[in-house]
Amino acid sequence: MPASLCLIIATFLWGSSFISLKYAVGVYDPTVVIFLRMLTTLAVCLCLWRFVKRFEYQSGDWKYLLGMSLAEPCLYFLFEGHAMEYTSASQAGVIVSCLPLIVAFLAFFMLKEHISRAIIVGFTLCIGGSVLLTMVSPSSEQAPNPLLGNTLEFLAMVCAAFYTVSVKRLCSRYAPLTLIALQGLSGSLFFAPFLFFVEMPQQHDPVALAHILYLGTFVTLGGYGMYNYAISKVSVLTAAAYSNLIPIFTLLLSAIVLSEILTLWQWLSIAVVFVGVMISQRHQALVVELDEEDISEADTSKRSSVPATGELKG
Repeated sequence: MPASLCLIIATFLWGSSFISLKYAVGVYDPTVVIFLRMLTTLAVCLCLWRFVKRFEYQSGDWKYLLGMSLAEPCLYFLFEGHAMEYTSASQAGVIVSCLPLIVAFLAFFMLKEHISRAIIVGFTLCIGGSVLLTMVSPSSEQAPNPLLGNTLEFLAMVCAAFYTVSVKRLCSRYAPLTLIALQGLSGSLFFAPFLFFVEMPQQHDPVALAHILYLGTFVTLGGYGMYNYAISKVSVLTAAAYSNLIPIFTLLLSAIVLSEILTLWQWLSIAVVFVGVMISQRHQALVVELDEEDISEADTSKRSSVPATGELKG
């Protein structure tokens, strides 16, 4: 399957996750929702154990595997699960637009990838738009505290960016399903102790449980599986750029499923975010141009270093 199609499917699944997560945390405590989600993923991976166990650990990878698991699902879902208590699904989806820019900065420090002026300008606009979105978003039944909710969602994006960069290092040595199984195990172990500090539900909502089942199978297993496979085929910045589709899918699904309506100022804030994202995408073209110039200069240098035919005869 083409990497681009995998990324589109993954972003659609992640965009839909805000809808399911919003409904689930309205019924159960976020800790319960995330634990059951991780447990579902782990259970499915155990059913596919013969594919999961096909890996060979390489010395020194423990710090990348540990960092990946701690960033996502542990801290990521901790921030995002509570964010959905205070902000709307559509606003959270817009905050996701910052992900490619955060990935670019981490890739510069961790992978030594080129960072351009377009990235810096785009990052500034994207953060400014997100702040504006938070300031102009009124409190509502679906977003009782957008300032806190959007801040938590932004912290979740920082964790997601670190996860993306870590997976880029690991995907060439471990199968996508193996990494997902590790996420399911680490997430289940991380969130299990929190269950002792929350009130367990006395009655269960079948619809909410269906949403949790969807999150643990289609979103976590399917979405991350597609994304981990794709990121092994393309650059980390190219993969992160597809996350710009997440708020689009989230807004469309929010309007259809949750009947959410955004104000004019919210739409203007979203526009600022998207302008920042589009400017940041010039970084991709700049890298290609620089690479072509380097190749051209190298060829010129080789030709100039070889004596002309007439000189050899002379």
